[in-house]
Amino acid sequence: MSRPRLLDLFCGAGGASVGYHQAGFEVVGVDIAPQPHYPFEFHQADALTFPLEGFDALHASPPCERYANVTAWRGALTVHPDLLPPTRARLQAIAAVPWVIENVPEAPIRADYLLCGSMFGLNVKRHRAFETSWGGPTELQHPCGSHHRLLPFMHKNERAWADAAGLTWMNKTEARDAIPPAYACFIGEQLLAHLGAAA
Repeated sequence: MSRPRLLDLFCGAGGASVGYHQAGFEVVGVDIAPQPHYPFEFHQADALTFPLEGFDALHASPPCERYANVTAWRGALTVHPDLLPPTRARLQAIAAVPWVIENVPEAPIRADYLLCGSMFGLNVKRHRAFETSWGGPTELQHPCGSHHRLLPFMHKNERAWADAAGLTWMNKTEARDAIPPAYACFIGEQLLAHLGAAA
């Protein structure tokens, strides 16, 4: 049985891609930087110009530095490009194909799904928001609260954090920008249900 094809834009080393594959998708990744550890078909290209035709679903994780709290600790947010609006506009222009955008909760994104590692039994703290073309159960929030004792990402424990997040094939630098595959596997299951309902 053939898998539906999903295009992962700004794929990095493939945290989301692996999760979508686990959910049942054939995944193709696109990133402007080389990704030697990316585990599926990969194209080094600009995610804002790469062709979107020929896919059953689209996912995009535009760089979060423009909005992430950690960026403000290190310098000005405005020195980082804001790729979220043009990414959303591209995906919305493909009306017949469902899409997902992932970013930090601080980004101007509609959090149809707000996920945390504790939802999946992971000992990691990395809250991420997912905006989808089909909406979602907006009442779904992560159950961990603000005082959980999960591993935050810190430079002194990068390898331990990456392994706990399920990013075992990545190096520490790649894992800094990745989401745990469990997040995308969960979103992928919702996406498959949406595709089935639309068929």
